Amino acid sequence: MKKVIIVISLVLMIITLSACSSIPDGNETTSTATNEASQTASESTTKKPQATEMKVNISINGKTFSATLEDNEAAKELYEIIKNDGLTIGMSDYSGFEKVGALGHTLTSNDKQTTTEAGDIVLYQSNQIVMFYGSNSWSYTKLGKIDDLSGWEEALGSGDITAEFSVG
Repeated sequence: MKKVIIVISLVLMIITLSACSSIPDGNETTSTATNEASQTASESTTKKPQATEMKVNISINGKTFSATLEDNEAAKELYEIIKNDGLTIGMSDYSGFEKVGALGHTLTSNDKQTTTEAGDIVLYQSNQIVMFYGSNSWSYTKLGKIDDLSGWEEALGSGDITAEFSVG
């Protein structure tokens, strides 16, 4: 009788241990596959759909540059103005590193201390556009960036300019 109890105990112990352990054999278990499928489904429902990039063209002194706008309220407002009416801004040189011009509209600003670089386009005081060909540190709302800086500094020149913004 003792032998039967010992044998039954050993069999139960082996069954219990084999159910608790996993031996890697290169195949996923059903529970692992189910957990991964559940995690993938959860991730796909929580990811935000990507917004399409807002692209604008800026013509200066006969040369056109493409810019990608930021994903923020001010840039969206600017994009709508450009898309609906186009936008032409007279801009003046300031301190040998930027061009500044009145927008003629007030945009939602979210100014943050920023160190700019050539090609950055920012909003200053909610109603002025600043385009950089140098660098500066100040509190701005970033609007966008020139995609390809080839000829950028030369197009901006040293005096006043007219920048024509368009979509497409």
